[in-house]
Amino acid sequence: MAWSGLIIGLIFGVILQRGRVCFNSAYRDLVFFKDNYLMKLYTFAVGLEAILFVLFAQFGLITLNPKPINLVGNTLGAFTFGLGMVLAGGCASGVTYRTGEGLTTAWFAALIYGLTATSVKGGALKFISNWLGQFNKTVENHVSSIYKPQSGLTLPDVFHINPLVMAIIFAAILWVYAFGTKTTNRETKLSWKVAAVLLAILAPFAWWTSQKAGRMYGLGITGGWINLIKSFTTGEALSWEGFEIIGIIIGAAISAVQAKEFKLRMPKQPKTYVQVMIGGVLMGLGAAMADACNIGHALTGVGLMAVSSIIATVFFMLGNWTMAWFLFGRK
Repeated sequence: MAWSGLIIGLIFGVILQRGRVCFNSAYRDLVFFKDNYLMKLYTFAVGLEAILFVLFAQFGLITLNPKPINLVGNTLGAFTFGLGMVLAGGCASGVTYRTGEGLTTAWFAALIYGLTATSVKGGALKFISNWLGQFNKTVENHVSSIYKPQSGLTLPDVFHINPLVMAIIFAAILWVYAFGTKTTNRETKLSWKVAAVLLAILAPFAWWTSQKAGRMYGLGITGGWINLIKSFTTGEALSWEGFEIIGIIIGAAISAVQAKEFKLRMPKQPKTYVQVMIGGVLMGLGAAMADACNIGHALTGVGLMAVSSIIATVFFMLGNWTMAWFLFGRK
């Protein structure tokens, strides 16, 4: 079933490319350009996703596996990742789908991101992961059996509420923002509402196919890049997540070609490559420390109502705003 990651990735890549979905842009634009288009897309998607995750789990199709709380990794790691995505010119999903569009800076950012994450998870920098492991905190018995034992704390655990009820409340809060604020105009192939619904529907199906392949989690990026690099360097077999990355790149490329948006693009100043590679290092280090990137935490993890992912997402945003202010805001 690992091959099913390719199908999910193809669909994911098309949605990302057509919707211009990038969390770096979502966070940065909200504060520095007063543009809420992508943030509304995100909050609508995650609210719907939270409900669908619980329903899929209650029907026995998936077992929810929220990531453990790690206050050091979820804060310091996520903040570092947030800094890096600004320098890299895109988040984990952004540089991945833009790789398929022909953006050469994204190639360098994505490669360095993957190499750094691989080093932290199992290479020369593995001592960082080993040290961070001592701070992991899990819940032995959740409020509901839909969650895997010994996994991370969730909002239903915190408030002792039925997960479906909590998901509806959580979604309602997010949707007040999504539908209660004026939307910034932006030209995209998919409207923010359509892109959000497609992402939310894809997420539980991604989890279902991933779990069938032996990986109990949903959409993610970092682990896929690690797997791809190991497949080239050590001969490791491609995993569901590795196939997913290949699918995202191919899907985005097909979508870009069809929309006449594919083009090999290089920056005017060669030093931009140095900047995006530094960004890739920070992203890889931060994602490995936080145990997920913006997709694993901000999209999938927040959809699980995982406390660890909510904390990480806040620090993704803080890191993003800090670097964006340093580069753009001071001017």
